[in-house]
Amino acid sequence: MHGYFLVTGASKGIGKAIAEILAAEKKNLILIARSEEILANLAETLKQKYAIEVHYLVCDLAKENAAEDVYNWIKDHQFSIAGLINNAGYGLSGAFEKYPLMQHEDMMRLNMFAPVQLTYLLLPLLKQQPKAYILNVASAAAYQAVPGLTLYAATKAFLLSFSRGLQYELKNTNISVTAVCPGATDTDFPNRAQVSEKAQKAASKLNMSANEVAKLAIKAMYAEKTEVITGFVNKLGAFFAWLLPKKWVEKTAAGIYKE
Repeated sequence: MHGYFLVTGASKGIGKAIAEILAAEKKNLILIARSEEILANLAETLKQKYAIEVHYLVCDLAKENAAEDVYNWIKDHQFSIAGLINNAGYGLSGAFEKYPLMQHEDMMRLNMFAPVQLTYLLLPLLKQQPKAYILNVASAAAYQAVPGLTLYAATKAFLLSFSRGLQYELKNTNISVTAVCPGATDTDFPNRAQVSEKAQKAASKLNMSANEVAKLAIKAMYAEKTEVITGFVNKLGAFFAWLLPKKWVEKTAAGIYKE
């Protein structure tokens, strides 16, 4: 039995697109998200269409002990794991103090703690495979401070740094670690993040489809690349964020997300 690829945030957006591409490659899947109805339908569709095994678990990874619940469920079912796709995440747009602290903490748990905990808990299972992959979905926002998306950008900078360090630690093992950093993508992110109309308008000119991002992410994962930024404009943005004075870069970003 080949190991399963576990995809978090699999019910929509980039996570769903990644699940569909892996299914077409005949990879068995474990799908994790919060919406039972959407997950159940997706699992059934992929099962029927590609004749693969698909299991799903309804779970909010922002909750404490959620990663342990996932791990215990995997152990109980004796699933072998060949890939971990840490895709679940969301942002909060606007002034830092606009949101209750609890919402910020939820976002940090989902964007940072969940990937770290799942990686830690599943590493022993990944090591049992001939070849295994970890794919962390970070963001082009990881390369600079983004006023108006301040904490979100910080969580993605954390995830990118974690991914790079871990890839180096595991470079002589069977596991490769890849961080993918998408820019504006045609997903539900702007709605959940409460991104202003002005910012959504600016992003829409550069939007990539979730499927395009997913294809680039999986290609980079198989190529064992440490890091990939999707889209030429995003690559350029990351270069200028590195090259130019930080205050200039932050002022430009603040102008986009100012309410």
